[in-house]
Amino acid sequence: MDSSGRVELPAAFEDADIDNIALLIADMLERLIAHNDRIPLLPESLTRFHSRAAPSISVLDYLRRIVRFAKVEKICLLLTLHYVDQICARMPLFTLSSLTCHRFIIASIAVSSKGFCDVFCTNSHYARVGGISLAELNVLEREFLHAIEWRLTCTCEVLQEYYINLVRTHSTGNFVIVDAHSSSSISSDSDVDSGASRPASPMVVETQTSHRQTSTILIDTATLSPQASQGPTIEQNMAFAALQQSLEKAPRQRGNQ
Repeated sequence: MDSSGRVELPAAFEDADIDNIALLIADMLERLIAHNDRIPLLPESLTRFHSRAAPSISVLDYLRRIVRFAKVEKICLLLTLHYVDQICARMPLFTLSSLTCHRFIIASIAVSSKGFCDVFCTNSHYARVGGISLAELNVLEREFLHAIEWRLTCTCEVLQEYYINLVRTHSTGNFVIVDAHSSSSISSDSDVDSGASRPASPMVVETQTSHRQTSTILIDTATLSPQASQGPTIEQNMAFAALQQSLEKAPRQRGNQ
């Protein structure tokens, strides 16, 4: 970081510091959550990823905790964004919100680490790091794999596109990618593309203006097979009623303190 607060990043995500990648991802997810939390919660939109209350730990601190105690690789952090887009497209009613983000992240990290890393942790370790029980993580892992249709692979070109997009859209405008082989740079207030060729199929999707639409990040529409919309199950209705009851109790409990 220079005196102006600008943070220079390498052109390739593989060369970036993992904490800077966590910062970029957390900024994107926090803005996504802020948008999606305004979408009315419907019983049919409940999933295994929904918590009764939003965790008190921030997305950034949660990512840093996972990186520190689970030795997560950079590719797994960026894959979380790819999985967000893929699952949101296949499950139109699912939203990454303050109630789903943390459980989604730990499930994504556990799955991607097993799929792409030579060394990974046990589910019991991921569960302790993520602050959930082993039984919960096992259920989340199965739900995650079903939702993603076991399509865990992603090209480095697409992950690089996520990296570039994270820098372009960062809320502070302090991050900039400097090409070591030229004077060009990419920053959050710049429209200049990187020297490398960009994949043709993915496109950047800006935050939707309608609160009825979920917001995605970068999506390859050619690979998607959205699930048909279904009505809420009895289990979802019961879980929705319990969640609504717990949310209504929380303000009253705070008022009595």
